[in-house]
Amino acid sequence: MGLLHPDRLFPADPVSRDLARALYGTVGSLPIISPHGHTDPAWYATDAAFPDPAQLFVTPDHYVFRMLCSQGIPLQALGVPRADGGPTETDGRKIWRIFAQNYHLFRGTPSRMWLDHAFETIFGFDQRLTAANADDYYNRIAEALQTPAFRPRALFKRFNIEVIATTDSALDDLSHHHAIRASGWRGRVVPTYRPDSVVDPDFPGFAANIARLGDITGEDTHSWPGYLSAHRQRRGFFKSLGATATDHGHATARTEDLSLQDAAALFALVLTGNATPDEADAFRGQMLTEMARMSLDDGLVLQLHPGSRRNHSAGILQKFGRDKGFDIPGRTDYVAALRPLLNAVGMEPSLAIILFTLDETAYSRELAPLAGVYPALKLGPPWWFHDSPEGMRRFREMATETAGFYNTVGFNDDTRAFLSIPARHDMARRVDCAFLADLVTTGRLDREEAFELAPQLAHGLAKAAYRL
Repeated sequence: MGLLHPDRLFPADPVSRDLARALYGTVGSLPIISPHGHTDPAWYATDAAFPDPAQLFVTPDHYVFRMLCSQGIPLQALGVPRADGGPTETDGRKIWRIFAQNYHLFRGTPSRMWLDHAFETIFGFDQRLTAANADDYYNRIAEALQTPAFRPRALFKRFNIEVIATTDSALDDLSHHHAIRASGWRGRVVPTYRPDSVVDPDFPGFAANIARLGDITGEDTHSWPGYLSAHRQRRGFFKSLGATATDHGHATARTEDLSLQDAAALFALVLTGNATPDEADAFRGQMLTEMARMSLDDGLVLQLHPGSRRNHSAGILQKFGRDKGFDIPGRTDYVAALRPLLNAVGMEPSLAIILFTLDETAYSRELAPLAGVYPALKLGPPWWFHDSPEGMRRFREMATETAGFYNTVGFNDDTRAFLSIPARHDMARRVDCAFLADLVTTGRLDREEAFELAPQLAHGLAKAAYRL
């Protein structure tokens, strides 16, 4: 049978399973809309061969190395670069053997399904990865990666990606996006404006980043009007290269709507580096409202990803730096936190604000009721720790009853792992088809409606919501 069961994630009940299979048959091969992710634009600009299998599947993927770390395998043994300059393993085959010896740790996880999907559908394996076949896996993948068919642009076409968005710092010169356009390649890769480094007073180098923003734009970024003008200019630059969205990764969902004088005073305070944690959070909140107002002018979709307690391990942060698997979900308030922003712009039907959460308890209590009434709000798909079959199912069950389907935005893969993109979209499409099938067989949805909804959930809603 291979690594993948043909009816994976479909209902056990035969009637529902048959309907889910039929629904999936209409959406399984639809083009992929990937409106939010973290793949490297340099891949598409240079079209260089990917490195060895370990550098492709293990070392850069925090879903993978955090599980291995949880079982006592040090990150340096997996080749994860050290911020402190210390030694790490550089032999890809050694790293791969550790991964293969511990592949059983991923049983029952979405990572296992994504990896098996890539191993079977991209590289043709039909036997599960084990310590015994680790070298065969490594050799076959390494050999394939040296061929033209496995270069980034060829895989982009093979994966049937219609458009993919990268996530880029507000200070990025977007040179790779320029190179993609200049190359004449027809793949559509667009940037996303991520201004955290210049709106978060707690971001490393915040003051220097503000100065750099001024250098890039020619604006006086130490004045409140000049600082806002610099953002408008950068947003326009990103938009000129195809951007349709901004992205904001704040610790909380707090928003503010201060007077001009109070906002300017708060900005002056955070520039000194002496703001309290509450004042820093207030500034981030004010900037969300400012960004929403800018979106009314330039049409960029605003994405908000709150609730991650970043860098939980001080030791890992010191040794390896940020984004090393130790970001942990936390409780998040939305009703009170978003009220200033929603009182300011929430009734604007031309504005698109997409909310994500790492706090599933908020779906039915706060997020669905908010999105179910404010025209500006839409709910993003399950994110990060919840982009799993169970997380996707819980999202549909908790959000649909109040927000419906059309106040959600389909699926986005939110990944750095390029080869997992088809697997992630396949998983979401299967889960949604199973959910629709259950609604039909329990008399809550007409069969014809399910066949109308399935392609919207797989493709149409994301394309419309992100204005792609």
